[in-house]
Amino acid sequence: MDFHLEFNPPVFTTPIQHSDKLLLVGSCFTENIGDKLRRHKFSVLENPNGIIFNPASIAKSITSYIENKKYSEAELFFQNEIWNSWEHHTKFSGVNKEAVLQGINDSQQRAHDFLRTADWLMLTVGSAFVYELENRQVVANCHKVPTDKFNKKLLAVDEVLSVFDNMIHRLFMFNPNLKIIFTISPVRHLRDGFIENNRSKAILVQAIHHLVNKFNKLHYFPAYELVIDDLRDYRFYAEDMVHPNYAATNYVWEKFVSSCIGEPAQELMKTLNGIAAAYRHKAFNPASAAHRQFMASYFEKVKRLGNEYPYIDFTAELGYFGKSNLIDQS
Repeated sequence: MDFHLEFNPPVFTTPIQHSDKLLLVGSCFTENIGDKLRRHKFSVLENPNGIIFNPASIAKSITSYIENKKYSEAELFFQNEIWNSWEHHTKFSGVNKEAVLQGINDSQQRAHDFLRTADWLMLTVGSAFVYELENRQVVANCHKVPTDKFNKKLLAVDEVLSVFDNMIHRLFMFNPNLKIIFTISPVRHLRDGFIENNRSKAILVQAIHHLVNKFNKLHYFPAYELVIDDLRDYRFYAEDMVHPNYAATNYVWEKFVSSCIGEPAQELMKTLNGIAAAYRHKAFNPASAAHRQFMASYFEKVKRLGNEYPYIDFTAELGYFGKSNLIDQS
């Protein structure tokens, strides 16, 4: 008896290629996919505000990139002896207010410039729960402020649709060539409670599929379903039983590649994996003729790839494998 019910997501009719630019925004699962895309030489910008979980904050961050919003000192607050922004992850926080503001606004500028010419926007939503301040401002990160300072609220389907619908219309006006991939994070928000987590995910599923069916340039990748319904086993979770483990994220990545990335790009990824392995190789005798030949052959291989794919950055690899030329000339 087969105890594993595997399913394969549908293949994108317009797949991702290496010449594309991808902006990734959302939960920590976004960063797992972003890291793998970057290691395979895709042009990626991820989470300009840091990790964000809820639809309202994701939509607000995207709108701020469109507008190229510049944050002011008045939008920062001082807590736990550091300066923070309600709309940004703690990685932007710091003891120097001017440095925090500079980091935030530099990231805003990069996101604005990148989004203007991006081919894909991948949004990974984690939870329909939001935390509101007294003025009803939804925060992207609570920054360890006591929970009694917030009103916790579960967004309704209509509220999720409203914030995303407005965001999508503005995105297509800003960048008409943009295509959007929605995913729902398989990370289980069990701090909200088992029943509450399922309610939250159900709201996201309902709202996102409504949007995908409404707009032609929207796609859905079932990261959530692949972990919850395909793998469906606690063996595929980390020790906290909340986050998918290494095996699970790799499984989802393999499905993402076969579903979302074109076959020519997949073949190139195999070649790039070989180059990456050679780049990480530790020579037993770096001064040997065999190692110099090894380095020289990969230098020529990377150089040919760079000429064939001028939109891929091979600066680090050329510098590393080019060391053989320096040795020969010394």
